Amino acid sequence: MPKAHVVNIHEAKTRLSQLIVEATQGTTVVIARAGTPIVTLVPVGEEVPQRRPGYLKGKLRIEKDFDAPLPEAVQKTFEGRE
Repeated sequence: MPKAHVVNIHEAKTRLSQLIVEATQGTTVVIARAGTPIVTLVPVGEEVPQRRPGYLKGKLRIEKDFDAPLPEAVQKTFEGRE
């Protein structure tokens, strides 16, 4: 998994040259506004994978009872009642 580095806009403006070097060396640089990610800095030569609708068709199966209520013991655990 590639390394990730998140910086806010002010820091990105201050350290842009250094962040570009990091991005070209394989680090994913994410620029955030008030902690919310807004853009990713990637090298030009890096190809962004294209989404293909139907890519997983026939490879996944969702059971008919997928959205059925959980057993009481499991529900208690999720809610912290145990």
